[in-house]
Amino acid sequence: MNEKTEPATVPGLTSSAEMVGAPCWVSLMARDLTESQQFYGAVLGWEFRAGRLGDGFSVAMLDGAPVAGIGALARTLQVAVAWTPYFAIADADVAAARIRERSGTVAVGPLAFSLGRGALAADRDGAVFGIWEGALIPDWQSGHKNAPAWLLLRTRNAFDAAIFYGEVLDWATERPGCCDVSYENDEVVLLSNGHVLARLSSGAQGAAPDPMARPRWDVHFPVADVDATARAAQDSGGTILGRHTTRQGLEEVAVSDPDGALFTLIAR
Repeated sequence: MNEKTEPATVPGLTSSAEMVGAPCWVSLMARDLTESQQFYGAVLGWEFRAGRLGDGFSVAMLDGAPVAGIGALARTLQVAVAWTPYFAIADADVAAARIRERSGTVAVGPLAFSLGRGALAADRDGAVFGIWEGALIPDWQSGHKNAPAWLLLRTRNAFDAAIFYGEVLDWATERPGCCDVSYENDEVVLLSNGHVLARLSSGAQGAAPDPMARPRWDVHFPVADVDATARAAQDSGGTILGRHTTRQGLEEVAVSDPDGALFTLIAR
């Protein structure tokens, strides 16, 4: 479905054209929707409501606010179960063409939904991400004090990756609403209005047997008690893959859910 469609007008939603290039959502395509909801409900305290994208999609809620999406992975799609960040773009077709032109891959889409158009892609090193043209949830923004998720790209070369994403997503351009880029401690930092939206860090290895070492977008979920949440993940069938302290002094724990999707718990 590549026809242009106008997203439905929904009260309270804004347009992706207003925050071009910024992370606007995170989503998990799970093998079993019910089991995934049970796991993340027990671990992170999420509740779920039906999504607007059709049957098989749900929205995770925490304290009445939307946090993430969880959908049922179609059996015909041969893709890994993984947490995926989506980035707001003004035109899905233009962004998809830019990805292909720069040796990235567009695996699915752009597809039309009731609220807009999206596509699933991978950068040159294989890190999976999504693009979204259409309506956005205004209160969802990575980087602010009460962010529902933080993003870190673990990539082969952060500067090379920043060029790829910058050209695809219009980072650091004169376009109104675009994101800024800075360089701190050998990392590329994505910012909007002074808020850090994401970090890009070098050192990942594309052929590494350990999935933790491969290029990927690492979705971090802030929690009040990292240790207690990690124990809940283990009790619910998840696996603890590692612990360390960030450069900012925050404790974090890498987790694999029962389906193998990787994510990170970080101190709020």
